[in-house]
Amino acid sequence: MFGRVGAIAWNSYREAVRARILHGLFALAVATSLYAIVVGKYTSKNSLRVISDVGGFSISVYAIVVAIVLGATSLYREVELKTLFPILARPIRRGEYLAGKYLGTLLTLGVFMAANAGVLLFCLAFLSAENPWLATGSLVGVTALVGVVGLLVSASRTALPLLWGLMLLATGYWLSDGAIDDRRVVLAAAALSLLEVCIITALANVFAAFSSPFLTAVFTFGVVLVGRSAETLASLPARMFGQVIHEIGGLLSQVVPNLMIYVPPRPLLTGETPEVLLSDYLVSAGLQSLGWSLGLLIVAGLVFQKRDFV
Repeated sequence: MFGRVGAIAWNSYREAVRARILHGLFALAVATSLYAIVVGKYTSKNSLRVISDVGGFSISVYAIVVAIVLGATSLYREVELKTLFPILARPIRRGEYLAGKYLGTLLTLGVFMAANAGVLLFCLAFLSAENPWLATGSLVGVTALVGVVGLLVSASRTALPLLWGLMLLATGYWLSDGAIDDRRVVLAAAALSLLEVCIITALANVFAAFSSPFLTAVFTFGVVLVGRSAETLASLPARMFGQVIHEIGGLLSQVVPNLMIYVPPRPLLTGETPEVLLSDYLVSAGLQSLGWSLGLLIVAGLVFQKRDFV
């Protein structure tokens, strides 16, 4: 079973990393990082904080967009191109196929977010290091090295984004040791965003199992908005909005995942709240993400099992 799921996941990753929309979104993420440097230059005392805060926000936003786009289009494209039918004709269950698509999407998101976080760490290194051009040279060197590997070993080109993202993350982490708190914010924000998109991708799979890409994107985005507002909906004053709206808001906050958990305040990320350890918070958030993801995948599998493609 694991071999079949792994094959589907790797094939899904290979298709996703070739998508032009993914390349465009990554270019926007890099542009946001460069914009944060420009803004940080105008706030000399808080330049590193600007980069980490803007960067953490951008990681979350772009990861959500990528998760919705890939989750809405991946399965539908297989059905439209009719490549799904010969796959399901083989000894593979629909649930295994769906799990493979989910894991492939998460692998793509992990690579996207690792590269994004790596670029942000290089930005922190550029502003905090005694020799900022060392960071620039290292970024160019890592990219050139990966490009040379791709030219020499053509069979490895699919795995190059994965290698590039990990190298950017590791090298950026090493060079940004002059901005420890802000580095911690970027890494923690990336980790929490990855846990969040695990839920969002599973949610998109539920809708994609029976709906079109447009409706899947709309439904998923709507639930994300509600999830990001869960705490507000749970505390709507009945005196101002009425009892009915108050009860509806409370109900919605209970039936959708509370995604505000994955965007905590900065003091928690920097360890300035001794009553809540970041490690404990990450474990708690990870357990919630795992529970929601597994539950939604089970629902998606049941819906997809009943779907008639004729």
